[in-house]
Amino acid sequence: MFASIAGYLRIIALGLVLGAMPLAPAAAKDSASIEASAKALKPGGFVWHPERSAGGTVEVVISLGSQRAFVYRGGTLIGVSTISSGKKGHESPVGRFQILQKRQMHRSNRYNDAPMPFMQRLNWYGVALHGGAIPGYPASHGCIRLPHKFAEKLYGVTELGGSVFVAAEEIASAEAALKFARANADMPMSADRTPAGASRTAP
Repeated sequence: MFASIAGYLRIIALGLVLGAMPLAPAAAKDSASIEASAKALKPGGFVWHPERSAGGTVEVVISLGSQRAFVYRGGTLIGVSTISSGKKGHESPVGRFQILQKRQMHRSNRYNDAPMPFMQRLNWYGVALHGGAIPGYPASHGCIRLPHKFAEKLYGVTELGGSVFVAAEEIASAEAALKFARANADMPMSADRTPAGASRTAP
């Protein structure tokens, strides 16, 4: 009987040790699964896993060529989303931006009082991140539209002054997006974040 009890206790102890072991393979698989899900996104779709990184600086990388947004916290990917950027004649500007203003609900001063929920301003010429329709191609007047739910989630983790990097080219992976951000971390920005020669008009 005592031998049976001792064996039972050894099994419990082994279970506790295994339960305390780090789950590195699972974490790696989680990152891979986010990448796989991101590649299969349809217009208006997104993936969001903020639990992958509890703290750190939030950075956003936008690929106009891929019509994707990548979100990192502390250098760890926590979200990927489809977007809709500026259409022909109203192309979204590329470069490094900072979030200059945040409003849960804003209405455009330039385009018929159009709603811009969870607006995060990138410059004073009329470009911002905000929730909107995502048809699967560039369709805005220059802003970067996000799916409404994703815009709300992103709004909840960013801060004023946070970095947003906008690339013209296609970005094939989250790793490549983060490399783009690191390579352009010191890219200069204009004093008022307004394109040279443009009028300073809010969106």
